[in-house]
Amino acid sequence: MIKRISFAALAIAAGLSGCATTAEDPQSTSATSPSSSSSSPSSTGTAARSGVGPGTAVPPTRSGAGSGNVSPDLKRSVYFEFDKYDVKPEYRALVEANARWLKANPKARLVVEGNADEQGSREYNLALGQKRAESVSKMMTLLGVRAEQVEAISYGEERPRTDGHDEKAWSQNRRSDFAQR
Repeated sequence: MIKRISFAALAIAAGLSGCATTAEDPQSTSATSPSSSSSSPSSTGTAARSGVGPGTAVPPTRSGAGSGNVSPDLKRSVYFEFDKYDVKPEYRALVEANARWLKANPKARLVVEGNADEQGSREYNLALGQKRAESVSKMMTLLGVRAEQVEAISYGEERPRTDGHDEKAWSQNRRSDFAQR
């Protein structure tokens, strides 16, 4: 209970730091090139309860981070299939756009926050969230981003974007979010 309250407080604080977002369906992002990644054991991901919908505008601007040249068309969530951590082809363009932004802003830093849905144990979901964050982070480094610009962390099931106990809610919680440091 205390952990959930702490995470809720962090989510509220992050929301108050101010970032413009636009909601869009996670299935609406498209890309033509295939992505690399791998499958995971089992479970799904969750994300922060920030009121931000799937595919929201990326790198959220936080004062003092990066050069401030944030492209408004960038998105900040990569969604995953149940029990998987491979980046789906439709999210490759999103990862590439964030990689281009980081390369153009060498002082900027992004945190890739891996999340899982409530299915599975807490330990499993933390591990799955980490694999999801690392798969996105690795893809960015393969695209030329310096490793020190990207950090991969996991929140497991602790930061769901959507409350609910059905596939519709779980699909919104299986994701990695981009957050600017």
